[in-house]
Amino acid sequence: MALLEVNTIHTYYGAIHALKGISIQVEQGEIVTLIGANGAGKSTTLNTICGILHPHQGSILLDGEPIHGLRPHEIVARGVAQAPEGRRVFGRLNVIENLEMGAFARKDKAGIRRDMERVFTLFPRLKERAKQVAGTLSGGEQQMLAIGRALMASPRLLLLDEPSMGLAPILVEAIFDTIREINAQGTTILLVEQNALMALSVANRGYVLETGNIVLHDSASALQKNEMVRKAYLGEE
Repeated sequence: MALLEVNTIHTYYGAIHALKGISIQVEQGEIVTLIGANGAGKSTTLNTICGILHPHQGSILLDGEPIHGLRPHEIVARGVAQAPEGRRVFGRLNVIENLEMGAFARKDKAGIRRDMERVFTLFPRLKERAKQVAGTLSGGEQQMLAIGRALMASPRLLLLDEPSMGLAPILVEAIFDTIREINAQGTTILLVEQNALMALSVANRGYVLETGNIVLHDSASALQKNEMVRKAYLGEE
C-alpha cells in the first residue's frame, strides 16, 4: 500500500477544469516530483491533497484511508504538511513564533522542542535569526522558514511547492541538499518544482503534468534521458 494514493481526481477553479482525472502514488520514503509548465496543475494538485481545494471526483488516500473530505487542519493532523509556493511566512511574527505556528495541532511539548532543534540543525541560519521578524528575512531565509514551519507539524508526507523560486543558484543548491537530508531522516516528500533538472536530481520518480493531465511517469533517471522532457523542461534543443 502506498503512503499516498491520488485516484483520478478532477478539481475545478470555478468553471475551469484544472485537474482532469490525474492519478499519482507516493511510496513511503520516496521523493516524488511533479514537473510541468506554469498552469499545468502542479500547485493545484498539492492544494487538493492538503484540503485547500476539494476534488469534484476521485479519491485521495493516506495509508489507505480517505482524506479528500477532510479540512486542511485535519489533514495536517493525519501527517501531511505543505511549504506553500511563495513561502507565506507570518511576516509580523518572529522565526520561533512562525515555527510554533507549524506545531499548532500538536500537544507533545517535548516532541515540539525536539523538532525545533531539528529545524535549527537543518537550517543554522534560522537559529541565528530566531528572534528576527520573518518579514525582514531574505528570500532564502523565508524559504528555510517555510520548510521548517511545515516540519514542525512532524509530517509523514511533506509537500514542497516551488522551493527554489526566486533564489540565487547557490541557495538553490543549499535548499536541495537540505531536501535530501530531510528525506534521509525519514520524511517522504512530494515536490513541485519548475527547475526540472534540480527536481529530477533529488527525486526517485517523477510525473509530468500538462494542462491538468499526467502525460508521462517514470523513474527520475529515465525522465532525465527522455527526449521530450529534455527539450521541454531541461532547456535542450
